[in-house]
Amino acid sequence: MLANQRRDKILELLKEDGSAKVIKLAKIFKVSEVTIRQDLEKLEKDGFIKREHGGAFLKNVEDSVKSFIPLNKDNLDKKQIIGKVAADLIETGEIIILDSGSTTTEIAKNLIGRKGITVITNALNIALMLGAESGIEVIVTGGEFKPPTLSLTGQKAATFFEDIHVDKLFLATAGISLRSGLTYPSISDIVVKKAMIDAADTTYLVADSSKIGKNAFASLGALSLIDFIITDEAIDKNRLQLFRDHEIEILIAKEDK
Repeated sequence: MLANQRRDKILELLKEDGSAKVIKLAKIFKVSEVTIRQDLEKLEKDGFIKREHGGAFLKNVEDSVKSFIPLNKDNLDKKQIIGKVAADLIETGEIIILDSGSTTTEIAKNLIGRKGITVITNALNIALMLGAESGIEVIVTGGEFKPPTLSLTGQKAATFFEDIHVDKLFLATAGISLRSGLTYPSISDIVVKKAMIDAADTTYLVADSSKIGKNAFASLGALSLIDFIITDEAIDKNRLQLFRDHEIEILIAKEDK
């Protein structure tokens, strides 16, 4: 892995976990601690992070937690369209899982005012958003708190989904490709995502087109784990055809005219 690629992956991981230790990063990327310190120095110089003794943390995390707004606001317009289309797939009487993330947050916004829905989530911002809705029952997992994504993760969060059955899961991802499948920056999330998928009758992967063809650090598994991908109109037409050639169902979210 080239240095720039490794730094991008380190930044992706920090955007998920909020902080990381040098020793852990060195093991993950199979390089020396000296190399990781050089990477962190460059990321700090570029204004993305702050170094601390033995590691680093992401800038602006405190503001995100206090405002309960996820840090990742990239492609928000596309995520808003996906959120509306996904919410329209949820029917009265259903039990659903909303994964943490900025796109699933947009789904939650479109559920405000709805009735007769049960939402299970590992996202604290989603729980607070929907918790005041009289027509929606909200159930929150346990787990370790990740400030940048306002989410709960780890084995305790995964264990929550044992013996649970839901109608639909709306799953987030950092990257989608035919070769690598579903990928995420943080290893701690993998066990949670798998448990969510096992609990659901139907899994919808919600991801804006910038995620397609992209690979993050840790692989969840093949695209056969999911039933549908909901993305936006900006998806590359060649990639779209390639997915369809492999019999992967894709729903294109379009803005209302």
